[in-house]
Amino acid sequence: MSFWPNRRVLVTGGSGFLGSVIVRQLHALNAAAVFVPRSHEYDLRQLEKVQQALRDARPDIIIHLAARVGGIGANREHPAEFFYDNLMMGAQLMHEAWRAGVEKLVAIGTVCAYPKFTPVPFHEDDLWAGYPEETNAPYGLAKKMLLVQSQAYRDQYGFNSIFLLPVNLYGPGDNFDLETSHVIPALIRKCIEAQARGDDHIMVWGDGSPTREFLYVDDAAHGILLAAEHYDASAPVNIGSAMEISIRDLVHLIAETVGFTGDIRWDASKPNGQPRRKLDTQRAEQQFGFRAQTSFADGLQRTVAWYRQHR
Repeated sequence: MSFWPNRRVLVTGGSGFLGSVIVRQLHALNAAAVFVPRSHEYDLRQLEKVQQALRDARPDIIIHLAARVGGIGANREHPAEFFYDNLMMGAQLMHEAWRAGVEKLVAIGTVCAYPKFTPVPFHEDDLWAGYPEETNAPYGLAKKMLLVQSQAYRDQYGFNSIFLLPVNLYGPGDNFDLETSHVIPALIRKCIEAQARGDDHIMVWGDGSPTREFLYVDDAAHGILLAAEHYDASAPVNIGSAMEISIRDLVHLIAETVGFTGDIRWDASKPNGQPRRKLDTQRAEQQFGFRAQTSFADGLQRTVAWYRQHR
């Protein structure tokens, strides 16, 4: 408890899904100050706005969460924007943080940075063993450049920056927009709306064979703050739950949790995405003692309950 009361923290993306939970946890830890730059005032793609945010926040620690994100459909429609926006935000922020003498920068990457065919479970040492899955490669590679920059700035300047790779997140407050959401909120919304309309089926992309790992958002926030406090090294670190579930099993579990009893129909003409995703989470546990606490069933029930209340 003695660490955070002495630190001013800048949380980019702090009003978003993960960011708002991190901000809440920082307040609970009595951080000296928490500054959240809003995009309408601080467009982090613009150098002068990055510099202004640093002047206004005067941070000791930066947690860089801000990103342009979306599901497979959004990544396929806007690959150039996903690459440019994420690259520019990260590269300029890290450079200006170093120039300003910021104590530490926590860069948040993405599991999409891993090669399409990576030995399962994904180990951090395999990050460069191939090209990412094509539908989200521009996003994944733009975020992976933060790792390259982090290691280069540590080597040349001694800058304390770390790079974390959270797996797919879910939980209350997630993005439920069907055009841009990830798989869990999209499926929850589909099932609840189909149930409300009395539909006899829902359509799901792909064939259900890919597997994914999911991490409850509060657990992810806790892991990131543990790393911010305790981890100081150049090696990337996975933040995950160490569970794996197929999309087919996930759909049935969500339908059961929601209470939707209609058919599930698969549109195999749509892409599956990466075949398997499951992280090796040993490094996080060994380096800063992180292990996920929320069971998938509990997290899913809380997420469904939140959406029913706020839809």
